[in-house]
Amino acid sequence: MISQLALFFFLLLFLSDINQNEIQMETEETVKEECVAMSKTKRIWLAFVDIVLFTVLFMIFLFLFAIPFAIAFPELKTQAGGMSVYLMMLNEVLMLASGLIAACMVLGFRKLPFSGLGLSLKGWGRSLLNGALFVVFLYVVGFGLSLLLGAVEVAGVLFSPISLLSSLLLYFLVAVTEEVIGRGFILGRMLDGGVNKFVALLISAVLFSLMHLFNPSFAFVPFLNIMLAGCFLGASYIYTRNLCFPIALHWFWNWIQGSVLGYKVSGNEFSNKNLLILHFPEENLINGGTFGFEGSILCSLLLVLGTVIILRHYYKGLVIRD
Repeated sequence: MISQLALFFFLLLFLSDINQNEIQMETEETVKEECVAMSKTKRIWLAFVDIVLFTVLFMIFLFLFAIPFAIAFPELKTQAGGMSVYLMMLNEVLMLASGLIAACMVLGFRKLPFSGLGLSLKGWGRSLLNGALFVVFLYVVGFGLSLLLGAVEVAGVLFSPISLLSSLLLYFLVAVTEEVIGRGFILGRMLDGGVNKFVALLISAVLFSLMHLFNPSFAFVPFLNIMLAGCFLGASYIYTRNLCFPIALHWFWNWIQGSVLGYKVSGNEFSNKNLLILHFPEENLINGGTFGFEGSILCSLLLVLGTVIILRHYYKGLVIRD
C-alpha cells in the first residue's frame, strides 16, 4: 500500500512538473488580472482565510483517513515508540495525501495554480546534493563543538543498513509532508496574497513551530529552534518558490540528527538502532537534553547561521526570482 501511494505521489509530482509551465503561464495571467483590481488588504485577508480553511480541511481528511487506519492497525493506540517504521511511513503518506487534497481544494476554489505549491522537479538533483552537503557542514560544526565541550559522548556504534535505509525513507516522507504544508501552502499562500516575504517567512515559521507543540519535552528553547528551523527551511522558498531545496534540507537534517548521530528528533525517538549511541554526562542547553539537538543553543546558532547564508546567497542575486 505504501509503495502504491508513493507511486501515486511521484506520478502526481511528475505530471504537475510537465504541465507546470503551460498551466502557470495561462493561470497566472488570469490571476494577475483579477488581483490588480483587488485591494492589497483584501488579498492578505483572503490568504489567511485560505490558511484557516486549509487547516480545517486537512484535519477533516486526516480524521477520515485515520478511522480505517486505526481499525486496521490497533497497535497504533499504544505509544509511538512501539510503532514500526513502516506504519509511521504509512501515517506520513496519509498526512501527505490529506494535505495535498486540502491544498488542491482551496487552490481550486480560488482558481490558483497547483504549481503554486512549489512541487517542481526543476533542479532537484543539484538541490538534493547542495542540501545534503549544507546539512553535513552544519552538523560537523555543531556535533564537533558538542564533543569538544564535553556535552555529549559517543558510547558506541551500531551499524544497521536496514534501519538506516528505512529511516531515510521515513524522513523523506516527513520532509515532503511538512514542506508541502508549511512552506508550499502556508508560506506560498501568504506570498501570493501580497504579504511581505520576510513577514510571511516569520509567520509561517511560528506556525511551523506550533505544529510541534505536543511533542515530548517541548519547551521555550525547542519552540525557538523549530521556529528558526522554519526560517531556515523557508529562506530559499521565498525567492525560488521551489520546494526541492527545502525538502532536501529538512530530509537530511532529520535523518543525520536521528539515524546517524543518535539524537532524538524534535523530542521523538523514531528508532533505537541509530548509527551512534550517545551518552549525555548531563542534560543541558548545550546537548538539548531529552528533546534532542533541537533543544540546544548550539542548534539555535547553527540555524541562524544557515538562514543568513541562504538569504545572503539569494539576496546577492545568485538565483533570480521574486
